[in-house]
Amino acid sequence: MEYATISGISTPVSRVGQGTWAMGGTQWGGTDDDESVRTIHAALDLGITLIDTAPAYGFGHSEEVVGRALAERGGRDRVVVATKVGLEPYGDGVIRDSSRRQLFKEIEASLKRLRTDYIDLYQVHWPDFSTPYEETAQALLDLQRAGKIRAIGVSNYSIEAMERFRRVAPLASAQPPLNLFEREALEDIIPWCRANGLATLTYGALCRGLLTGEMREDTRFEGDDLRKTDPKFQPPRYAQYLRAVHRLEQFARGRYDKGVLPLAIRWVLDQPGITVALWGARHPGELDPVKDVMGWRLDNADLAYMDSVVNESVTDPVGPEFMAPPERRPEAPGEGPGASI
Repeated sequence: MEYATISGISTPVSRVGQGTWAMGGTQWGGTDDDESVRTIHAALDLGITLIDTAPAYGFGHSEEVVGRALAERGGRDRVVVATKVGLEPYGDGVIRDSSRRQLFKEIEASLKRLRTDYIDLYQVHWPDFSTPYEETAQALLDLQRAGKIRAIGVSNYSIEAMERFRRVAPLASAQPPLNLFEREALEDIIPWCRANGLATLTYGALCRGLLTGEMREDTRFEGDDLRKTDPKFQPPRYAQYLRAVHRLEQFARGRYDKGVLPLAIRWVLDQPGITVALWGARHPGELDPVKDVMGWRLDNADLAYMDSVVNESVTDPVGPEFMAPPERRPEAPGEGPGASI
């Protein structure tokens, strides 16, 4: 395993982190808690030290699973727990709320679910345009000074938002999406983080499973699986992305004797300024390719070839914008939170 550091956190962070969105039991076609716990234990056995979760993943259920896994395993001080704040449940979904009141409410619930008295990395999940960034930053600074959190991070923030935020509170990390198919963050966010000393935890390294190499044209998604509405999984784009994955798989086998999954993770890790790539395994066996990610690097010629494969195969690309939750607006008389969305 490769390791890195995040400002304010003494425990080294593994460059592959365990993502737990799917362990929340919603939006990914269901999950099994016992299997999720075994997966987290398997990740720890492999040297993964960073577990990323959020209250929005299954309305707190993912945090409960992480808390159970760590309680059963022990060694809390050797694990970096990264969770998030700022998405308030509303109906069947969530809306953005990064107000001071909401943050102080959420942290107590997260600490209880995680069965811990501190959070290593507390990240604002999405920018809330109805709350001044300065209010959010001050609230997190107060929580840090109270010892409830070790370090402060943001997710899906713009450069302007991060600049305003860190005039009030120290910012240790940013979490943008990044994978072979969604690389907008390489143009601005990641270079800015690198220049300003922020760690980057990138999510979506396997692009909702596309880059596992296991999906086919007849793959079907059931229940509330978010891929049923993901534009990448709809025709005619889906065939384009599958064509790119097939070519990348052939390249990975021929050049490195590896699958496309470790190739995709290695691509993320080899981008300048990347600290951690989050990987959302749901079963212990899905972590087997971790060993194939470590101990090698992609050279410039390989990176250029992979770029050409994506550009030639995907003629109608689309980003991850569909995942953005609704914004909040000031309430009108007689309306409850988010009643306008």
